[in-house]
Amino acid sequence: MSIQFPNLGINLDYVGKSIRIFGFEITFFGLLIAAGMLLGLGFIVLEARRCGEKEDDYLEMMILSLVTGVIGARALYVCFSWNLYKGNVNQIFNLRGGGLAFYGGLFGGMLGAAIYCAIRKKAFMQMADTACMGLVIAQIIGRWGDFFNRESFGEYTNSIFAMQLPLSAVRSSEVTSVMRENLETIGGVSYIQVHPVFLYESLWCLLLFLLMLVWKRKKRFHGEVFLRYLAGYGLGRFILEYLRTDKLTIPGTSIGICQVISAALFLICAVVVTVESSMAKKRAARRRRRREQDYEAQEMAARQAEAEEYRDRLKLERAFADEKKGSVPEAYSGSVPVYESQEEESTQDDPKEEETAGSASDQMEEAAKDGYEEVSENQEAVAGEDAETEETASEEYEENEGDEAVSEEALQEDGSLQKDDSAYEEVEETAAPYGTEAASAADPSLSEDDEWLYSKPRRFAKKPANEQKN
Repeated sequence: MSIQFPNLGINLDYVGKSIRIFGFEITFFGLLIAAGMLLGLGFIVLEARRCGEKEDDYLEMMILSLVTGVIGARALYVCFSWNLYKGNVNQIFNLRGGGLAFYGGLFGGMLGAAIYCAIRKKAFMQMADTACMGLVIAQIIGRWGDFFNRESFGEYTNSIFAMQLPLSAVRSSEVTSVMRENLETIGGVSYIQVHPVFLYESLWCLLLFLLMLVWKRKKRFHGEVFLRYLAGYGLGRFILEYLRTDKLTIPGTSIGICQVISAALFLICAVVVTVESSMAKKRAARRRRRREQDYEAQEMAARQAEAEEYRDRLKLERAFADEKKGSVPEAYSGSVPVYESQEEESTQDDPKEEETAGSASDQMEEAAKDGYEEVSENQEAVAGEDAETEETASEEYEENEGDEAVSEEALQEDGSLQKDDSAYEEVEETAAPYGTEAASAADPSLSEDDEWLYSKPRRFAKKPANEQKN
């Protein structure tokens, strides 16, 4: 018998329901269901391989799910079509006579998969994310089996997708009064013009599949793709059930059981996905903040390690410099403390002790600068006295050329030098806390003469009185 799409200009003169192979009749509905299952299973295996999961686990799970799914689909259909089987119970097991409910197969397959995952200690929601994509492929192809069976059509319509079916090719219980009022007679054959609901559902599943490809690569938690599939399919099926005339209804009502299940799936799964997505975002934000804190801590530790390395390098450089100088303090240059290059004690490895030593050296530097200013003032006074003494000594020397005059002049010069020594002693008292102690601390092995020599700036140094010469 023919099937036509008048508004699309498509006219199929003959569309059979089955074919015969070696005398055995095989329906197109069964062939398309089988083809959809094989293609879906192949996609599941490829997707599992791409995600680095074991293909055998999915094959075993899908075989068990297939068995439990067929049982569930038949059981749901029989429960809500009991009037057809209560007189002949044996027909319940006649699957070739038709009568399968998709939601029964879905829940039966989920039960089989859950049992398998519980036995093999697998994550059900993780495997469901991949398995549901193969299920959608099976739906896209399998729904066209209703086209050959002249099933899953809706109420009368004159839309662009309107489909005309021979009245004699459909069950009379599925033909409404509106359809009978709008019958089309072509070549003496009456046709009903209806919505091709199977086509709508197939296109809806194709859209879901494309969206699932995107969701799979952006999922935030295990089970997100599966829950989104249930919510999306439930939404589409809820709308399409309004159009169908062959839907299963709750006994005693006109409410479709599939419509109720679709609404429940959409509401429950949508809420779960929303809550889990928000929680996943919060967990991701916490992980991101934790990574940032760890990164900052690593940077801080690296900077501290670099500072420690720099301080150790400075200590080594100072130690090498002191070793080259033979632990002898440098002469005062007027810009730094008198004895800045003292040896560092081994206890300065501690940063706290190093800071204490630094503050002490700063105090010593300020004190040394103050002492140097006093030394400069005393130097000017002593220089003036030296000039006067030299002038007096030269005049006396010229007047007295004899040995006695020379001896008296030497005695006077000795007296003036003793006065000069008293002035230098004042300078020494000012600079002694910073010179003598530094010299002795720098090298305890120095002799008394060496300590005297390095206890004050060399430019002011004078030899002891017992070594002075005329």
